[in-house]
Amino acid sequence: MDRRKFVSAAGLAGAVGLLSACGNQSGAQTECAGQSSRQTFAWKMVTSWPRNFPGLGTGANRLAESIGMLSNGRLQIKVYGGNELVPPFEVFDAVSRGTAEMGHSATYYWKGKVPAAQFFAGIPFGMTAQELHGWIYYGGGLELWQEVYAPHGLIPFLAGSSGPQMGGWFNREINSLDDLKGLKMRIPGPGGEILKRAGGTPQTIPGAELFTALQTGIIDATEWVGPYNDLAFGLFRAAKYYYYPGWHEPGTGLECMINQAAWNTLPDDLQAIVKVACQAAVMDTLSDFTYNNGIALSTLLKKHRVQLRRFPDKVLARLSEISADVTREMAAESELAGRIYASFSAYQEIVNPWTAISDRSLLNLRPDYQGAE
Repeated sequence: MDRRKFVSAAGLAGAVGLLSACGNQSGAQTECAGQSSRQTFAWKMVTSWPRNFPGLGTGANRLAESIGMLSNGRLQIKVYGGNELVPPFEVFDAVSRGTAEMGHSATYYWKGKVPAAQFFAGIPFGMTAQELHGWIYYGGGLELWQEVYAPHGLIPFLAGSSGPQMGGWFNREINSLDDLKGLKMRIPGPGGEILKRAGGTPQTIPGAELFTALQTGIIDATEWVGPYNDLAFGLFRAAKYYYYPGWHEPGTGLECMINQAAWNTLPDDLQAIVKVACQAAVMDTLSDFTYNNGIALSTLLKKHRVQLRRFPDKVLARLSEISADVTREMAAESELAGRIYASFSAYQEIVNPWTAISDRSLLNLRPDYQGAE
């Protein structure tokens, strides 16, 4: 898919008068023959999130609602939370085989199926949300992502961003690398592999199960997202220490995947509407998280007296070294993964100097935050 075509799709969103022959199509109902603008579609979206969960679940809901409104009701999408139609970590397979036409998730959950997909959620110690979006939309990332998903009958879109995440909730302090040894922590994707090599035991657990797992000692620590979502799950009641920065997810991208066969049934104007709605959802969710994380952090610190901690510099330095090794090994897994890594790395070399003299220099002008011990 040409990038310019993707970016200019907004100009196509109003083109609802295209003509096509009406027929019996999977997932579609036709109201009159010969009028594609009168053709309606009823799709299902499965997600990896609890229903209506702040930021993640509600972001999926708003995406579905936007598509319904922009299409004037011609494409209606019913959203299913994790375990309502399929388990949270079976979204990829469900959309691939056509159980649902759409899915809303994060690419690092598919580490065991398509390891190269992890690049598109972001890499530990890697790009910020804004940098990642630049690579995906303008730096060739989207085309590479499409190439990764094509053999599975899927079309991917960036459809959200959590922004920077937190380091997680811990039932013991992390003062040195030794404190990571034997640590049972919920942490998916590349971050989990990095923790493993640092001596910890990573686990992948659906969000809805985190509180119980942490409270009962099944795990010693968990990362989830950030203050907004962590407060909603009440994780402050299950762990004593709240660590930052979120080295493992510096600007996580969320995805909307679409079954290729279902996509092919849509007329051009509805395809354009889906593209534009996904792109709008990226800004919508990032704004949602940015606004509500600030409010939730204040609540956690002032009302619930959470003990905020920063990971020691030596711990972060060692995790960063391991991360570089893990990322290079990911790149070596296939020819396509190597091309993704090359594109990702080349873009980082371009964007890093600009980020340094723009965002970073401006942020450094602000007074240091004194809330962490």
